[in-house]
Amino acid sequence: MAFYNYNSLKSELNQRGWRLTPQRETILQLFQRLPQGKHLSAEEIYNLLLHEQEQISLSTIYRTLHLLTKVGILRELELPEGHKHYELDSPRHHKHHHLVCLQCHKTFEFKDDSDSILTISNKQAEKEGIKMLDCQLTVHTVCIEALRKGWPALVHTHWSCPRGNAPQEKEEAHH
Repeated sequence: MAFYNYNSLKSELNQRGWRLTPQRETILQLFQRLPQGKHLSAEEIYNLLLHEQEQISLSTIYRTLHLLTKVGILRELELPEGHKHYELDSPRHHKHHHLVCLQCHKTFEFKDDSDSILTISNKQAEKEGIKMLDCQLTVHTVCIEALRKGWPALVHTHWSCPRGNAPQEKEEAHH
C-alpha cells in the first residue's frame, strides 16, 4: 500500500498546485490507520472523525476525497451499497479486486496474481486508442446464508446476513 507522510503528501499536492491543509492531512492519516481491506464512505469518515472529536464538515470530506482520488492517493470504489467507498491506492502491481454479496454487502478482496485482469483491460484500452488509468473488477455475488434462505424470492427485505455489516434482525416466518 502506498503510504504518504506529511512531506511526501505536501510535495505531491504542491506539484499539482494544491495545498496540504490540516483537514486533508487528517483524512489521509485516518486511511493510513485502517486495517488492510477496509473501505470507507464519506459518511463513515465523517462519523469516525466526529468520534475522534475532529470538526471537519461533510462537504470538506467530499471535496478532499475527490481531490485525493484525482491525485491518485485514494481509490474510489463503486460497491452495491448505493454510495462510493474509498481506500488508499496501491501501486499497479498490488491492485486488488472485490467480491461483493448483493444481500449483505460483505466485501472480500482478491488479488490478480497473474495480472490477467490488468493485461486484458490494458489490451482493450490500447485497442480503443485510450489509456487505462485504473482497473477495478467487482464480482457481484450472493452469500451462502442468503442462498440457504432461498434468495431472492424467500429472503424478506429486512433480513440481514450475520456475515454482513448490519445487525441481524429476527427472522420472520415464511409460509
